[in-house]
Amino acid sequence: MTAKKVDPFSLEIVKDSLIAIGDEMFYTLGRTSMSPIIYEVLDYACGLTDARGQLLTQGHGIAGFIGNLSFMVRDTVKKFAESNQLEPGDIIIINDPYSGGGSHLSDVGLVMPIFYEGEVVAFSANKAHWTEVGGKDPGSFTNDATDIYQEGLQFPCVKLFDAGKVNQALVDMIQANVRFPDLSLGDMWAQVAALRTGERRFQELCEKHGKEVVLASIHHLLDHGEQMARKELTCLKNGVYEAFDYIDSDGMGNGPFRVQVKVTVTDDEFICDFRGSHPQVMGPVNCSFTTLVSDVRTIFLAITNPSQDINDGVFRPLSIITDPGSIFSAERPAPVSVYWESGSAGGDLVWKALAPILPNRLSAGHFLSVCAVTLSGKHHVTDEPFLIVEPSVGGWGAGEGQDGVRGQFCIGDGETYNMPVEIAETRYGVMVDEYSLRCDGMGAGEYIGGSGVIRSYRAMTDKQAVTVTFGRNKFLPWGVSGGESGSPNEFYVEKANGEVDGPFGIYARYPLNKGDVVKLVTGTGGGYGHPLKRPAGKVASDTKNGYLTVKQAEEKYGIVLDPDTFSILRETAERQAFYP
Repeated sequence: MTAKKVDPFSLEIVKDSLIAIGDEMFYTLGRTSMSPIIYEVLDYACGLTDARGQLLTQGHGIAGFIGNLSFMVRDTVKKFAESNQLEPGDIIIINDPYSGGGSHLSDVGLVMPIFYEGEVVAFSANKAHWTEVGGKDPGSFTNDATDIYQEGLQFPCVKLFDAGKVNQALVDMIQANVRFPDLSLGDMWAQVAALRTGERRFQELCEKHGKEVVLASIHHLLDHGEQMARKELTCLKNGVYEAFDYIDSDGMGNGPFRVQVKVTVTDDEFICDFRGSHPQVMGPVNCSFTTLVSDVRTIFLAITNPSQDINDGVFRPLSIITDPGSIFSAERPAPVSVYWESGSAGGDLVWKALAPILPNRLSAGHFLSVCAVTLSGKHHVTDEPFLIVEPSVGGWGAGEGQDGVRGQFCIGDGETYNMPVEIAETRYGVMVDEYSLRCDGMGAGEYIGGSGVIRSYRAMTDKQAVTVTFGRNKFLPWGVSGGESGSPNEFYVEKANGEVDGPFGIYARYPLNKGDVVKLVTGTGGGYGHPLKRPAGKVASDTKNGYLTVKQAEEKYGIVLDPDTFSILRETAERQAFYP
């Protein structure tokens, strides 16, 4: 197979067909799912791997899932394929955080072998965030768990379907252990539909072009991905680059926790060494090694070739090293519910280390945290239980030649969307009092950091509870080349009696009664370049548009403005002295 030559036309057709299969799987899952976290937010991923578990294509969605599918399939191969226990129609379910592509238990993966002419030629795989997998709190992922057993059902790479026959006992167990079985099982069946779509289309591809051509093309495409990555590495400045930062808290009152990286760049390798970072902690901010790999892969793509079609060949030059049992490579039974706090921090360290030397590819720091919210209670009209499970948008850092973008998801969430106000007010027992940009003047620079947002939910019934995990609450989005830091992620509770509680970063099950408002405020990104270098006309425009106050324009940028017309009156002595 490896020696077989494939003409360039067939190679291109197979490549585009694989991408199309991944996209069709993605749309199939989204359009047949039951949970808003999937069909509105797009918290899932779909793709194909070869028979060894090497990623071939992945439908757009969560950037934090880049690589998760490969690990899931490799775990399946190790457990079943090597002992010839796979049959046509098998589907394996897996959410083990410590292996098998784990993130947290809520992200449930399904894997299906694809047979052609009696041989496993590929795998169809997906991973989706279920609204519920059981555990001690509604929504399953919580920020005060102390071990994995509090976080929900664990599926340790077992067969959901055996030769096409569903394991009904397992389905019954799921139904009995989750709070919203219609949602969780509905999403499971949507995943099954997506897998079968991938199986059917891949078999059709083999039928049309021949198995040998398809498999040889896959080999070429993986090698081509590696060649492209290595070519881009030669454009980077060789050297050793280091960065450190802190993870705020573990949700249990402990912290902060120092984390660090040493990045070694050569013409052939890109090595990220996280050794020396904090050991795994009591609370659920730990992540598995798989999660760290996924987050670093995202940054690696941004550094090398962000437009490159993803396959495992692209990542062959990348090496990731960490200490076993660290906050970046947690071991059983460490809790991992809010794994993104450490996983994203790992990717951010590589970003921070290389941003000064790659201003055309990497911006200043952004709000980073998924800023997750789970809010549960009774609906004010139907009196039925409801559950909000959603991430929050925030501000990104400025970069060379451009201001930071406003109101976007963090890098780990990738190409996802926020919950529309109309959906929130219809499906849940809340009213959305405010959804606006946070214009706090932070992230000052020649190019300014993007604004975070303010999103306020008013409880419409008594006895609601909200769990909020807003990392990067104490250690702010960092600036580059003289740019200032951004602002923290935080939330407040404005009670019906007029009292205000907060600000908080991480809080489990804050009680809300009718009329109480939880005010979610995400951070502004870091600035790029010295603020006094920002053109006076832009400062005036920023102030007129409400991103700055007149006072901030003078204090941070050295521009004195007329408070009524926002016209430029003069430059301060400090600004004048800044320029030779």
